Amino acid sequence: MSEDGSFVVGIDREALLRRREIVRKVQRRGAWVTLAIGAVGIIAALYALIAFQGAGLWPFALLLIAAMAPLVISTVLVLRLQAERQRWYDTNQLQPVAMRMSPKALELACEGAAYPVVLPWPTVKGFRQEKLFGQYALELELAPGVGATTAGVRGLDQPAVRTVVKPNPLLRPTGLFLVKALDQPVHVIDQALKHFSGGRAGVS
Repeated sequence: MSEDGSFVVGIDREALLRRREIVRKVQRRGAWVTLAIGAVGIIAALYALIAFQGAGLWPFALLLIAAMAPLVISTVLVLRLQAERQRWYDTNQLQPVAMRMSPKALELACEGAAYPVVLPWPTVKGFRQEKLFGQYALELELAPGVGATTAGVRGLDQPAVRTVVKPNPLLRPTGLFLVKALDQPVHVIDQALKHFSGGRAGVS
């Protein structure tokens, strides 16, 4: 507990830096593989259109192109996200605090965000512990219907936050916090969530 009665979870700097590199490599590798699959599909469809004119294959070729387009789009999204994230890394220091719990709200420090996310307790279900990129991470779970415009909520509309909270379905989830990078064990975080939320939130 801090002096003001809130519960603070800090960050292990070295563990977080290692995590950043793992995520960067895996996402980039996946993006190039996805782009290659999409490009092969589109080239095959275009070849069929040109080589077999009059054979009535054009509906299938157009369908194949439409199916491959999201793969190409997802690659562009991932590479753009990585570039934006790297620019943020280059201009900002590591945040020492991951989350702060008070009787009023849960406050989260999301990498790449200009200011913390603030979530009143009725808007929070807690965290789900998932294995992502070979390591356990905490994914934020919001109450149904909660969004950036919900009363009392602040910071959910930031681009960096949107990539980890309800991310685009074309992007692979990365989790909000790496468990190994937090200075409090998961069971302690779970107890604190239940305490401050009145039993509404926890870690599943």
